[in-house]
Amino acid sequence: MTIRQNLEHIHQQIENACLATGRNKSAVKLLAVSKTKPVTDIQAAIDAGQRAFGENYVQEGVEKIQFFATKHPELEWHFIGPLQSNKTRLVAEHFDWMQTVDRAKIADRLNDQRPADKAPLNVLIQINISDEASKSGIRPEEMAALAKHIENRPHLRLRGLMAIPAPSDDIGEQEKALNAMKNLFEQLQALCPNQQIDTLSMGMTDDMASAIKCGSTMVRIGTAIFGARNYG
Repeated sequence: MTIRQNLEHIHQQIENACLATGRNKSAVKLLAVSKTKPVTDIQAAIDAGQRAFGENYVQEGVEKIQFFATKHPELEWHFIGPLQSNKTRLVAEHFDWMQTVDRAKIADRLNDQRPADKAPLNVLIQINISDEASKSGIRPEEMAALAKHIENRPHLRLRGLMAIPAPSDDIGEQEKALNAMKNLFEQLQALCPNQQIDTLSMGMTDDMASAIKCGSTMVRIGTAIFGARNYG
């Protein structure tokens, strides 16, 4: 299967999941997770119509952004990995979205380091919805305070929530966590009516259909598009 064929297959899966729950397929955005993948693979995805890409590693992501900046300025780049405070400047200067904000210090640094000539940085609050010690993100009860903090940062634009629920072969367990995220998302919309809270980023290859059923507006797919990752 080529990258183009893989993308077509994923789009069909998204459409099928939307049809099954009465949603319009345009309500769910596909983020192609391109971490560890070469620019030739990203170019193949671009040629197939993909425009939004997610990166987990700051320096690798910046290099790709710079590579495509002139040829494809329309691309949208999302940082989706854990971020150390000493790397915030690179994200603030180069990325369009930061999906893993989980503390006020990171929000402050991103706000202060966002160039004045760029649009505000779109940010999502990462929720550790399955309460996993190995995962980044805040507890659900901490969401309101962090949201209000971000809301007062002029160079950030709060857009919603992101989560990586614990993997499970039990669809009921999958949907329990995903529905909890949907409820938090609706709480955030009510809490911040003056913000454009329109993005609930959840769902990867194994739980994409369940995530869409539970209200996801953005699914993050990597291996099913680009093949197995090379961490060497």
